Amino acid sequence: MSRSEKVSFEGSTGELLSGIIDIPEGPVRGWGVFSHGFTLGKDSPSASRMCKALADTGIGMLRFDNLGLGDSAGYWSEGSFSHKVADTVKAAEFMRAQGKAISLLVGHSFGGAAVLSAARQIPELDAVATVGAPFSPKHVAHVFDTALDKILSEGSAEVNLGGKRLEIRKHFVEDLENADLTDCIRQLHKPLMVLHSPTDNTVGIENASSIFQAARHPRNFVSLEGSDHLLTAKGQAARAARIISAWADQYLDAGQ
Repeated sequence: MSRSEKVSFEGSTGELLSGIIDIPEGPVRGWGVFSHGFTLGKDSPSASRMCKALADTGIGMLRFDNLGLGDSAGYWSEGSFSHKVADTVKAAEFMRAQGKAISLLVGHSFGGAAVLSAARQIPELDAVATVGAPFSPKHVAHVFDTALDKILSEGSAEVNLGGKRLEIRKHFVEDLENADLTDCIRQLHKPLMVLHSPTDNTVGIENASSIFQAARHPRNFVSLEGSDHLLTAKGQAARAARIISAWADQYLDAGQ
């Protein structure tokens, strides 16, 4: 069994971000950073279950709350996709400073898009895995499309996102419009694994096809049949973690 250690580090906006490192009890095969979905946080089932399962296989993982979510400081409304990417890089820098330079980036949903964008800025990185990721970050806008006109005309609007009342500002929408992952994926120059459920009703399987087609070898695709987008069914998050662990084995910096 793994153990968990609470940590914090300065994010790209200067606010303190809260994280947890899931640490293997036995030999460490490598270290990684996990980027959570849109507003999910480090303690969401997908994040905690996947990271704990990876740690149980010997891969220590840092998962953290993005700006204004969970235990992290700041206001979520002041963030953007670009901030999420920058904070993923900051998380890798924190791990490096702790003597735990990362080999692996794992991103779920919106976090999958973030790790694809952040990867080139982490020189020690060896491999990237995405789970249920959109090909375009602006895909997430569908969850607040009824408020889009108000956001653009008035500068902001409060919306219900997964049971949370959160403010979305115009700069967030504009940042999504400017985000293009095509070059990031084509110039990744890292092994990539794309995991996606064919029955994902939130981010369709065609997103995985677009990511895979844009990527260059070495690239792999695994169909998570039977899973929903949030990996809430029993054993599905751990299953995804085991697949990633087995695939990443040849790329890990064992003993770091």
